[in-house]
Amino acid sequence: MAKLLVTGSDGFIGRALCQNLRARGHDVVGLTRHEGDIADAATFDRVGAVDHVMHLAGRTYVPDSWKDPAGFHNTNILGTANALDFCRTRGARCTYVSSYLYGVPERLPVSETCTPRPNTPYALSKFLAEQICAFYVEHHGVDVTAIRPFNVFGPGQKPHFLIPQIILDVIAQRPIRVKDLAPRRDYVYLDDLIDALVKTLDAPAGYNLCNIGSGVSLSVSESIDIIQSVAGSNLQVVCDGVVRPNEINDVYADISRARSLLDWSPRLSFREGIERMMLEYRRSQ
Repeated sequence: MAKLLVTGSDGFIGRALCQNLRARGHDVVGLTRHEGDIADAATFDRVGAVDHVMHLAGRTYVPDSWKDPAGFHNTNILGTANALDFCRTRGARCTYVSSYLYGVPERLPVSETCTPRPNTPYALSKFLAEQICAFYVEHHGVDVTAIRPFNVFGPGQKPHFLIPQIILDVIAQRPIRVKDLAPRRDYVYLDDLIDALVKTLDAPAGYNLCNIGSGVSLSVSESIDIIQSVAGSNLQVVCDGVVRPNEINDVYADISRARSLLDWSPRLSFREGIERMMLEYRRSQ
């Protein structure tokens, strides 16, 4: 079994990943903001030798990135550089959790060969961090697998995200209010993303880049219908008719590279994921 460092171990994805890795018998060291700032290299100096770094830590709330782009760049870019330098000095491999970076896609489904079009300071910070990953592979011999998750959903996600927001409205039996019913997204359940991250432990040497999604898209309207169907509700849906600037109308991932490189495929449909989320939310309440 491997000794692993998970940065951002107290986050939405990090908590689930640590639980899964420990259940598999791995020795897991968690690194949170309470242990130090990842933009400070000294934070990593306090960690002993490990075999593999799962680098999840970073700032993620997109609206905040417009208010503080320099802060996002400092944490997400410099923090990733520090994580990679830690790998270089310890002889460790790295899994880097990036993001959807394609903006309005040039074609569907979206493959890793599509041109990245970062359209927020957050996305730009993740894209530039990927470039540092590739540099460390080429010039320092650090093995890195970068994962680009599409729209992740699951228990423990913050309520300002669309899916938990709708579920909380349904549980509270109040009208479901959204800005726009039309945009389509590729939703991947948390457990499937965790499976992909675990499989990166056995990824080939060098630099690997994989989309992680379901391979299909659902509109906001279709998502609401499925959630209401699972809950057995028929609540009023209120649409504000607000189209966001630079809205992406439809997006879904080409996941063929993850299938071939990581031997990974999503196991849970959107409906099955919603059933699990609904159960967890009702238990917690």
